Amino acid sequence: MPRLYHRGVLFLQSILLFSSTYCQNLMANTDNCCILDERFGEYCPTTCGVSDFLNTYYTDVDTDLQYFEGLLNQIKNETTTTTVIVTDMQLLGTKPQTSPQGIKDPTQKSRTMLDEITRYERTVTDNERIIQELQDMLNTNTQKIVQLKQKISVLESQCQQPCKDTVQIQEYTGKDCQEIANKGARTSGLYYIKPLKAKQQFLVYCEIEPSGSAWTVFQRREDGSVNFNRTWQDYKNGFGSVDATGKGELWLGNEYIHLLTRKETILRIELEDWSGNQVYAEYSFHLGSESEGYSLNVNGYEGSAGDSLVEGSKDDSQYTSHANMKFSTYDRDSDKWEENCAEMYGGGWWYNNCQAANLNGIYYKNNVPYEIENGIVWVLFKPADYSLKTVKMKIRPVDTA
Repeated sequence: MPRLYHRGVLFLQSILLFSSTYCQNLMANTDNCCILDERFGEYCPTTCGVSDFLNTYYTDVDTDLQYFEGLLNQIKNETTTTTVIVTDMQLLGTKPQTSPQGIKDPTQKSRTMLDEITRYERTVTDNERIIQELQDMLNTNTQKIVQLKQKISVLESQCQQPCKDTVQIQEYTGKDCQEIANKGARTSGLYYIKPLKAKQQFLVYCEIEPSGSAWTVFQRREDGSVNFNRTWQDYKNGFGSVDATGKGELWLGNEYIHLLTRKETILRIELEDWSGNQVYAEYSFHLGSESEGYSLNVNGYEGSAGDSLVEGSKDDSQYTSHANMKFSTYDRDSDKWEENCAEMYGGGWWYNNCQAANLNGIYYKNNVPYEIENGIVWVLFKPADYSLKTVKMKIRPVDTA
């Protein structure tokens, strides 16, 4: 359109220029003017008249042409846009309808919102549960704090009272209880002793008879308050305790027993059943060192309990005699069974394959029935499934002088 417009303008300008030059020498008359028209002045409608006429309207026509050219460009642009829209509309009939990019389907929006609400409600419920648990924990701890404060109050009131000795330790000391008795002690109780080759003194319960014979108690069972299913190290060093009257549960320690039996010693075992029947057994006794496995050396039985240590259960003595057996615990197996007797029957002892006696077994109150023969057993006094009420093992040197 612009090129056509410019060509027309150039053509008209050329005509006007030519007509203007030609008509300066031409005079109008009836011969050369076929039709007179006042709009053309004195000229006939020749090229000169047309030139003058067009010159009159040239400016307006040029403006109109530019206006029309703008309209045509606008129409062209709108036509192009319309064509694109029509093409898109035609494609809509052949392709699946899709939502405009960036605009979610209302149903999907609603579903997403419901999911978020559900998730929020679940979170709220979980938090409420956690809060309730914390509240319960707080209440429990508050109660414990109150109880602890009460105990503290009781202890504070007790601490304001003058301290009293609950355990009286006797003044005499010696290599063993017999030496203490030889020094004049006649009261049974707690004493410090220091055998030969002992690194330091240690506390024992000395049972001193009116005659002057003195026993060192190294084992005591009476109420099950102490666990005797212990490690090798526990049995080596000892555990438990007795009071000033000899009451309590105790294993003095294999190392101390070994030191106390380096010279000729008598072992006395006192047993009581749940009917009050009491029996005893005495042996010549020596306990080997740790390098020897704390082996049990016993012989020369005397007493009323029956010889369950050396003779065993009679019918199978080679499997049940405890003489010369090494000490065993659940963490150090020295018995002759392919498995661990201490782990099966509980407590450290001089197991064979496995036992006719075990005075360190599990304490069963009132001899309640039990499936495994792992109680406090002495089969020549009571059957293997009978657990005794009290036990005491004590030693003294043969030479009491």
